[in-house]
Amino acid sequence: MGAEVVLTVAERAYHGKGDSVQLRNVTENDVDAYIRMRCDPVMMADLGGPLPPELQPDKTRRDAAEAAADTAWIKMVVPDPDTPDVVAGSVTIWSHDIDGGPASEIGWMILPQFQGRGLGKSAARALLEQARDEDRWGVVHAFPATGNAASNGICRSLGFRFVTELDVTFADRVLRSNHWTIDPRTDLQPT
Repeated sequence: MGAEVVLTVAERAYHGKGDSVQLRNVTENDVDAYIRMRCDPVMMADLGGPLPPELQPDKTRRDAAEAAADTAWIKMVVPDPDTPDVVAGSVTIWSHDIDGGPASEIGWMILPQFQGRGLGKSAARALLEQARDEDRWGVVHAFPATGNAASNGICRSLGFRFVTELDVTFADRVLRSNHWTIDPRTDLQPT
């Protein structure tokens, strides 16, 4: 059975260059998508390799609870509203400590069969527009791997500012990343 889709006004479609995209909260029914995204060697190549599939049901439940509580924006990317149970990936904004203080971070993952269509950029833009419109999250950080040309290109095209190259920890792995920041209220580039 597909994930139940309930779209709010804030989860509007974004129609820019490339495909249109709709975002919805992750639900516990999205375990299969999490496994496809997080356990695939190609998808996880820039993130230190695949994660164990047996951990994904619990991760999906925790993320669904955070999304429902509105403590993080964890959205599934729906490329076609006529088939809401088909997801292309995810985009997330959450808060955690960076360099000893609270900060907001954005990240996205688009499954290989949906890559190259502008969905990652559209999804990231839609979430940053929502952050701007709701005046939430403040300055947003992104940490794509230095070798991830597509994600670094998304950062550049949306108006992120390059800060530095650094090592970050993800899933107990140290990754070489580019540190980007954006203030959606002032820096988000027009379409």
